[in-house]
Amino acid sequence: MSDLVAKTAIDRRLAAIVAPVIEGMGFELVRLRLMGGKKPTLQIMADRAGGGIEVEDCAEISRQVSAVLDVEDPIEGEYTLEVSSPGIDRPLTRLKDFDRWDGYEARLETTELIDGRRRFKGVLQGVEDDEVLIEIPEGTIGLRFDWLSDAKLVLTDELIAESLAGRKAQGTDPGQPAESGAEAAENEAAANDEEEVK
Repeated sequence: MSDLVAKTAIDRRLAAIVAPVIEGMGFELVRLRLMGGKKPTLQIMADRAGGGIEVEDCAEISRQVSAVLDVEDPIEGEYTLEVSSPGIDRPLTRLKDFDRWDGYEARLETTELIDGRRRFKGVLQGVEDDEVLIEIPEGTIGLRFDWLSDAKLVLTDELIAESLAGRKAQGTDPGQPAESGAEAAENEAAANDEEEVK
């Protein structure tokens, strides 16, 4: 069974190089994308298994991954390396993610049309075998994980509250006043920007 961590052949090759480095540091690779352009950007999202990654962690991952990529040299020419957290409305890239975020709202997209549609928005209901269960207005349906081309959580007040509670439990923002949904999203986005140029 494939996953949504790395989609293209080059992404999968790069993931095979960087995942062991990231895992060796106690994190997991959430998603990797090499995006083209005059100067390509290698975008890496990483997180702790239980959630909670800081800007300093992203900077350290960036340094370690950069060192390995310099040796392996899998990308021709110059590129920008961007390491970030997955954010509050994170992508769901492995089957286990759908169990972890059971009860939260998500947007799923399939590669092929299913009953005339590709996009599904609803509340996750966990997994059953290799199917992701999602409750949509018509009822609960199962979508095979292999059918998915994209999946991510929807930014809701409930999700923001859960994220803030998790950060407080880890002691990463003790005594901070409660943020509004917009402020939390902005602060999370600001913590996601650690860039390095090769």
